[in-house]
Amino acid sequence: MSQTAARRGLTPRQRRMVAGGSIGTLMEYYDYYLYGLASAAVFPAVFFSSDDPLVAQLSSFATFAVGFLLRPLGGVIWGIVGDRVGRKAVLMITVVGMGIATTGIGLIPPDHRIGIAAPLLLLLCRMFQGFFVGGEMGGAATMVVENAPTGKHGLYGAFLISGAGIANVVSGGLMAALGLTPGSWFIEWGWRIPFVFSIVLAVIAVVLRSKLEESEEFVQTQTLQVAATGRKANPLIEVFRHPKNTIMGILIGLPQSIAGYVILTYGLGFMVSNKHLPAWMGFAGTMIVGLLQIVVAPLWGHISDRIGRRTVYIIGCLGFAAMVYPAFALFSTGNMWLIWLGQILGFVVFGVAMQATLSTMLVEMFDAEARTTGVNIGYQFSNTLGGGFAPLICTALVAAAGGAFWPVVAYSAVIAIVGVIATLVASIRPDVEGAGRLHELAGTGAR
Repeated sequence: MSQTAARRGLTPRQRRMVAGGSIGTLMEYYDYYLYGLASAAVFPAVFFSSDDPLVAQLSSFATFAVGFLLRPLGGVIWGIVGDRVGRKAVLMITVVGMGIATTGIGLIPPDHRIGIAAPLLLLLCRMFQGFFVGGEMGGAATMVVENAPTGKHGLYGAFLISGAGIANVVSGGLMAALGLTPGSWFIEWGWRIPFVFSIVLAVIAVVLRSKLEESEEFVQTQTLQVAATGRKANPLIEVFRHPKNTIMGILIGLPQSIAGYVILTYGLGFMVSNKHLPAWMGFAGTMIVGLLQIVVAPLWGHISDRIGRRTVYIIGCLGFAAMVYPAFALFSTGNMWLIWLGQILGFVVFGVAMQATLSTMLVEMFDAEARTTGVNIGYQFSNTLGGGFAPLICTALVAAAGGAFWPVVAYSAVIAIVGVIATLVASIRPDVEGAGRLHELAGTGAR
């Protein structure tokens, strides 16, 4: 795309790409934030009610972690489909799968009615949720960034995280409002409403995504590959033909992956279980975080277009590590306003900087014929290794430390440093006119 076209802003076609990508990211984060909130404050009482409170909390967070185990598998499978068949097909399938799985969670009877079948059904739905979510970010990020104006990849890629902010508002807002109702009604029925609402979001996403089109770069790359070799490239082979960025993509994503789950998910569990505070307080704070995230994410994306993705992401890593201690110190006060301030400091300022930058940076680390697969591998493996186990790890660390939260601070700092080093090592294609490819297109000699 020329600089002149970029200055004119997005075309109607590009707007459809951004809207279609963002609605899926909204659903991805809605499903996962909602599950995180419920696993911290609801599921221990609904699906693990016969256990000791600590064991129930650990069991609940374990199901949260298990959902991440199928994300890498989904990422690889849906990434290959996206790079060979097209991004649109993947985005249509995954959004429907996510909607059905999340709605299913809201329909599971409690364990006092169906016994062990309740947590087993929860686990099954959670695994399906993870499998379909695994293909979402790679397809959405690739679709949006490939269609964004040159020089503005960061800004438009960050709109995906604005979608995540809306998800925070909706999931946190619904849970906060329903959490103010009588406790027995909320535990029995109220929490289910936001989960069933996921099917409505899925229908909206299908309508928006039905109008998506493949990018010119993707179509041209496939045409060139077929003309030169008689077949399309195998995305998985292409990703590992140059393995450095594949490995760095996983390591880069680790601090981004734990930020929200340490501050918002485990933070809520810490407040409810360790400080015996009402869950609605944390739910409301999550909603405030989401409102701010809608605005802050594009701001960081725009800054990354000016000073570079690498610089912004490193700032986010170091800033997040520095904010974990103040955030949990504020959570420990029990004061509602200070708790909300802790959630903002701990996540919005620097955590969103990482989220707003990561997906665009990953897209720029892979060439078109393997881009969805590469982004999915980096994003989903890092989210599984980092975010999926973060609440469980934090719960165990704090329990081992007798309720002190300093191990959470140390854990976050180590992960942040790993992310900084990987970001410095990775190869990233510049967002400039005629930037070309990172690697020669196999069998064609094209760069």
